[in-house]
Amino acid sequence: MTATSGSASGGEPLLALRGVSKRFGAVRALDRVDFDVHAGEVVGLVGDNGAGKSTLVKVMSGIYLAEEGEYRFEGSERHVGGPSDATALGVATVYQDLALCDNLDVVANLFVGREEVAGGAGGVLRALDEAAMEKQAAELLETLTVRLPSVRQEVGLLSGGQRQSVAIARSLIGEAKVVLLDEPTAALGVAQTAQVLALIKRLREQGLGVVVISHNLANVFDVVDRIFVLRLGRKAGTFAVQDTSHEEIVSAITGAEFGGDGRGNGRGAEEEAAR
Repeated sequence: MTATSGSASGGEPLLALRGVSKRFGAVRALDRVDFDVHAGEVVGLVGDNGAGKSTLVKVMSGIYLAEEGEYRFEGSERHVGGPSDATALGVATVYQDLALCDNLDVVANLFVGREEVAGGAGGVLRALDEAAMEKQAAELLETLTVRLPSVRQEVGLLSGGQRQSVAIARSLIGEAKVVLLDEPTAALGVAQTAQVLALIKRLREQGLGVVVISHNLANVFDVVDRIFVLRLGRKAGTFAVQDTSHEEIVSAITGAEFGGDGRGNGRGAEEEAAR
């Protein structure tokens, strides 16, 4: 089958990169890459180690600034000079390590850095509004159908799937429109993986754009609308999931369908260090 050039969704993409390139010294980690994700769409970002997946996500999240190309959000070109710029646009990233505080409860983890405060005497003394945060936390988790023993449970005592769900829910506190998920099912069991995949589908139902980086093609095929393949820093194709197969995606990842591109055997290891 032939890779599609467009999106499974119509209209203007929520987030689009056009002709994006990024270097680390002599290594070109991204080479004129076009990428987009629409509202209500899940895009799987796949590729071998060293393909440039992490670099692409870090450009989208504002950690890296591309040397060439455009960063477009909701149809307009934007300057994203750091993670705070991407967050302000509505781009949230959940990295593989989750960055949760195990000794804090679910509410505290959801609102860390965004705590609600209540006015004290004369507006001078300000204390955390625990009741308001707990109410918002419960409502958000209910909207996402995330089942937890209690919003006051310490995160360190939750299962892997529950922890991943808390990390994803935290990304939505700031009115996110696009959520980038880095290996969201890594090291999870079957039941926990199913829980996280169901949550990703609910994000799509709520109209968010979702990008999932994963090495697990079975999970990718289960949850995404399109699969975007990177190979050696270049776009190797975009595939509508209903029109492709595991074999075709593997061929695009490895370059087998093209007989290899001869761009050098040492490149992958060099960029892996840059990631």
